[in-house]
Amino acid sequence: MVNISNISPRPSVSIAELAAMRTRAHEVVSQNRAAAAAPSAQKVPPEFNSAQVAELCGIDRNKLEHRRRKGGLPDGREEARRRMFTLKEAQEWVLEHRHSKSKRGCVAAGQMPKAVVIAAGNFKGGVGKSTTAATLAQGLSLRGHKVLVIDTDPQGSLTSLMGVAPETLEDEDTILNVASGDAQTLADAIRPTYWSNIHLIGAAPRISGAQFHLPARAQKDGVKFWSVLSNGLDEDILDLYDVVIIDTPPALDYLTINAFYAADILMVPLPPSAMDFVSSTQFWDLFVDLNEEFAEYGMQKEYSFVNVLLSRVDANDTAAALVREWITEAYGKHLLPIEIPSTAAAKTAAAEFGTVYDATVAQQSARTYRRAYEAYERLIEITEDQLVRVWQSQSKE
Repeated sequence: MVNISNISPRPSVSIAELAAMRTRAHEVVSQNRAAAAAPSAQKVPPEFNSAQVAELCGIDRNKLEHRRRKGGLPDGREEARRRMFTLKEAQEWVLEHRHSKSKRGCVAAGQMPKAVVIAAGNFKGGVGKSTTAATLAQGLSLRGHKVLVIDTDPQGSLTSLMGVAPETLEDEDTILNVASGDAQTLADAIRPTYWSNIHLIGAAPRISGAQFHLPARAQKDGVKFWSVLSNGLDEDILDLYDVVIIDTPPALDYLTINAFYAADILMVPLPPSAMDFVSSTQFWDLFVDLNEEFAEYGMQKEYSFVNVLLSRVDANDTAAALVREWITEAYGKHLLPIEIPSTAAAKTAAAEFGTVYDATVAQQSARTYRRAYEAYERLIEITEDQLVRVWQSQSKE
């Protein structure tokens, strides 16, 4: 017979305990976010020396110095026997020297192209979607492009990377008012960020409400729920920006569907692991089935480019080589010829709510930083070439 007196009481975790745990978690996040932005309590954009500005412009340092002395472009400042430029100053230099790669350089018959929309998505979390979206935005802005980033993931990871605390946002700072029908355009939700030439429509847990608003509006008012975000990106927004980059939740839900419908280019980060590869096949199953259903309503969606990006690649993972072969065979021409390495420098940047483009001068000296930086630079280069092709095709229409 069991001695009841020896039986432990039933385990119990109250909602009050969970609330206290939640509060502690928020405090830890706030403390570490503030530490990453110290001493100003706000994220500070990087600065660039002459060699870095010359590299961004595609010229050598002698030509940069000659052009600087002619005047008309930011002079920078002397610091410890080096000439330093702010982010905004570097972007002004780039705009003059890379005109052919800009939206304005693709004007034909007086027709200015519209912004190209890129959606970063995957069915699985932890694959590097938000980091990819943020890095794309920063890298493209460094090449003179004006970028709008839209966070549709209630976790708000991209929002945090852009220097904004998700918990500080109101409905009008997110896509929620457009999703609910309280606003027709996203223009009023746009805010500047610490990084010049990147603007943000942020996300917070409250945008989960869109998962209820969108189907309810479809049922009640006949709204095409999949095109609400696309309609919110009105002509004025598409004229103002060169690129719109959307980060999506790790699920094929109403917000992801809206992002994918609005997109011209899909960017799908995929780590070379067996589980991630299998998950990606399920993602495409659902995605294709959904679009086939939409076709019955007369919606025919095509993309300019669909990119599969090998992300978080561990050079010491011997099993990854086999999975790479599977991914190459499965995705063929859509697999980009780049591998984003999982490096100590990239992990350090993420822990400080940043990317490789936020790295300090001291962090840039690390060998692992250079590996990650060069991989992302190649991604930016390929993406920019795709943007130019889309702008050129728009000008011919």
